[in-house]
Amino acid sequence: MRIDVLTLFPDMVKPVIQQSIVGRAMYEEKLTINVIDFRDYSENKHSKVDDYPFGGGAGMVLRVEPVVRALRAIDGYEKARKIIMTPQGVVHHQEQAKRLSNEDHLIILCGHYEGFDERIRDYFDEEISIGDFVLTGGEVAALVVIESVIRLIPGILNKDASHEEDSFSDGLLEYPQYTRPREYEGKRVPDVLLSGHHQAIDDWRKEQALKRTKVRRKDLYDHYMKKQKNAGK
Repeated sequence: MRIDVLTLFPDMVKPVIQQSIVGRAMYEEKLTINVIDFRDYSENKHSKVDDYPFGGGAGMVLRVEPVVRALRAIDGYEKARKIIMTPQGVVHHQEQAKRLSNEDHLIILCGHYEGFDERIRDYFDEEISIGDFVLTGGEVAALVVIESVIRLIPGILNKDASHEEDSFSDGLLEYPQYTRPREYEGKRVPDVLLSGHHQAIDDWRKEQALKRTKVRRKDLYDHYMKKQKNAGK
């Protein structure tokens, strides 16, 4: 997969993508991420990319020209899936991450200031948010989307790691996990996990995932149970 990130603050993105599974995937050439400063595409003598909003109001608005010039300078941009990070977008979720992981090329625009010139939206395919709150810019949100997407690409995670049991992978939160020591300050690992009985362990994990989801995310639990009922399970 190839990902191009359009940003005014490339140093907010570059150090992060060099770490953990993202950095390893890039090092192993399973993933390419280009960070593009779209300020370089401003034709203003001061490299300005924003201006006052027509009609008045607080803050500054990103201009359409530098963003579109930067977009068009990306090789293959026409066929890429083009995304704007904005609080007005669809809230990101696991199914969306799975869908995007099947793309060959993503272009992600990070906003700043008061917002975008509305015409910028005409050049992009979709808008994504990471929650009902506002950040200073879209860089952190873009990194969230990038990591959630690339870990679903076959071959990115280690062979002994799997995303199939992550929270949300089957519509439920993940079951509790334990490791050594078996007991700490009177708190013991559940006996079933030490039993070696794989079916019993699987049953316990499913039961715990259901309980945890019902308590912490009743909306997910209700949706899961409805799906199970409709499937006749």
